[in-house]
Amino acid sequence: MGRVAIVTGGTRGIGAAICKRLQRQGHIVIANYAGNEEKAQAFTAETGIRAYKWDVGDHEASLDGCAQVERDFGPIDIVVNNAGITRDGTLRKVSFDDWNDVIRINLGGCFNMAKATFPGMCERGWGRIVNIGSINGQAGQYGQVNYAAAKSGIHGFTKALAQEGAKFGVTVNAIAPGYIDTDMVAAVPPAVLEKIVAKIPVGRLGMAEEIARGVAFLTSENGGFMTGSTMSINGGQHMY
Repeated sequence: MGRVAIVTGGTRGIGAAICKRLQRQGHIVIANYAGNEEKAQAFTAETGIRAYKWDVGDHEASLDGCAQVERDFGPIDIVVNNAGITRDGTLRKVSFDDWNDVIRINLGGCFNMAKATFPGMCERGWGRIVNIGSINGQAGQYGQVNYAAAKSGIHGFTKALAQEGAKFGVTVNAIAPGYIDTDMVAAVPPAVLEKIVAKIPVGRLGMAEEIARGVAFLTSENGGFMTGSTMSINGGQHMY
């Protein structure tokens, strides 16, 4: 049965793979994006998936954006909180704005999207929320105090909200990707990336489609008994 699904940060990288996978599952998929108009238009032209623009770190914009999607397509039953940014640097170099932007978007976006959609899911007795965390939220990472804190917060947010939704048929889970072959990882200097891959037991970067497969299960009817969990998809790099 097709449902209305929103994937934040959905027009590129992991988000785009998730959108395409959910579309193949028969869902009506909406890709949220924040700024890259050209990429969003190209994604819609390629897939037919509608792209809606708003900043998930903006509370009112998230409420308004989700309300517009519901007016256009009906109740939202699936939310994948994938949008995220990095502002890397050691604590001495990270500014307050660098800290605040990452927390506001990466973690605050999960809160804002849940506020917009979770009550309706509970009222209807069915819903799926998947929050994309990170291996660096589990293990920490040098030079990423802001990013690691936000992603670690996502894992705690997931466990707490799952307890609220369980009796209403709403599951809330997280996926913690390892290093995935995306534009974000491609920006890592080659010498550093080589060292990272050397620490991955399977000997390669992950693929965005591998994260999308995890989302497909967690958002399916078959995922109804799994909630409050973090699915680690990292090639064995961090066994948590």
